[in-house]
Amino acid sequence: MKTLDTLIQKYNVPGPRYTSYPTVPFWKDEPMSIDVWIDRLSKQINDSHSKEVSVYIHLPFCESLCTFCGCHKRVTKNHGIEIPYLNGVEREWKLYLSLLGQLKIKELHLGGGTPTFFSSENLSRFLTSILGTSSIDSTSLSIEAHPNSTTDEHLKSLNKLGFKRISFGIQDYNPVVQKAIHRIQTFNQIKDVHQKAKTFGFTSINHDLVYGLPFQTMDGWIDTINKTLELQPERIALYSYAHVPWIKGNGQRGFQDMDLPKNVEKLVLYQEALERLTAAGYVSVGMDHFSLPSDELAIAMKLGKLHRNFMGYTIQSTSASIGLGMSAISDSWTSYAQNTKSLEEYLESINKGLLPIVKGHFLTKKEMAIRKVILNLMCTYSTEIPEELSNEQYLSNVKKRLAELISDDLVSWHEKSVSVTSKGLPFIRNVCMAFDSDLIDFTYQKPLFSTTI
Repeated sequence: MKTLDTLIQKYNVPGPRYTSYPTVPFWKDEPMSIDVWIDRLSKQINDSHSKEVSVYIHLPFCESLCTFCGCHKRVTKNHGIEIPYLNGVEREWKLYLSLLGQLKIKELHLGGGTPTFFSSENLSRFLTSILGTSSIDSTSLSIEAHPNSTTDEHLKSLNKLGFKRISFGIQDYNPVVQKAIHRIQTFNQIKDVHQKAKTFGFTSINHDLVYGLPFQTMDGWIDTINKTLELQPERIALYSYAHVPWIKGNGQRGFQDMDLPKNVEKLVLYQEALERLTAAGYVSVGMDHFSLPSDELAIAMKLGKLHRNFMGYTIQSTSASIGLGMSAISDSWTSYAQNTKSLEEYLESINKGLLPIVKGHFLTKKEMAIRKVILNLMCTYSTEIPEELSNEQYLSNVKKRLAELISDDLVSWHEKSVSVTSKGLPFIRNVCMAFDSDLIDFTYQKPLFSTTI
């Protein structure tokens, strides 16, 4: 029987994270007519009869550059941009309301960048306007926060608005690692803001941890895991560092490639974290995520009600999601639309009364069927094979690509369904890749993805 480290070395290959299917590199980038986009979005929303949507708001500003980060951001210390940008996002939301009619926000997430770059006063005014008549009792509200810029005023005002969930970017507590990734924050600082979040009414706190960062050692990593367990956040996101400097340019060149843990070293870090989190009672949820059994994410997983969208794993399932702000992506299920990544172009478009969409993708029936399969695997570790994918050649290709995973007891193949074994959970991305028709004949002209583990 192959050991976990042997399996990790075998299946640790470049692969998508599947925040969408098709993945962004395979979007056809069709010209995205605003009329056609709104028609697709309106049909999806109206078909649900609830007028409920998920809303993601991209707040991309950071005061300093974290050199491990692969997100789209704007580094500046100029806080004069706060009000113009928030006013622009507010106008974008009103444009959607004018085109779609009144909507009910079922879920709202503030991501970055650094959402707590913005003052608590500006965020409160902005969010009060965005939420409008949506009932905070039935709306799931969450925010990503930098521990160093999250004030008591942020926590108080956000909780008063109805925010119960907050995610802190921890990454690693080792000062040597923190210096290399330009993310200096002590355990006492994290402990203080974590405990204050609890005091001010946040009931679900997430800590992001990243393995594979420069200068990480086993002793330092165990210390990071132990400190995290001491604070016992309800959720832990355990991410593999995605080293993609060929995509992100100089942003991920604050250190040398030789400073990164090598393949086996990185995989041992992952295995150590997996074992320690599981031993401490955390439940594996989907991919890369762990939560306490009492957290609603673990409960949703157990009940088969877990959902996944561009915001990550969620208990909320809506027919459509709207992304606001520069580079944000919206999803009507049958199509995707992405805003411009340029701040100047974004504000110029909004000020002209135009949605700032620059590209998108219209899904075929086959793509929608594959998307459903991948979502099922990501959220429930199993899936039925839909009729749309019963083509003999397609299924033959899938079976061939799953053959090794089946042989290694990571996947079970049934006549019309596939399930991932408990042993196969760390390899969920590899399983999804077998169904990804874009990868069947794909050869890497240049790297597109980070490794799966």
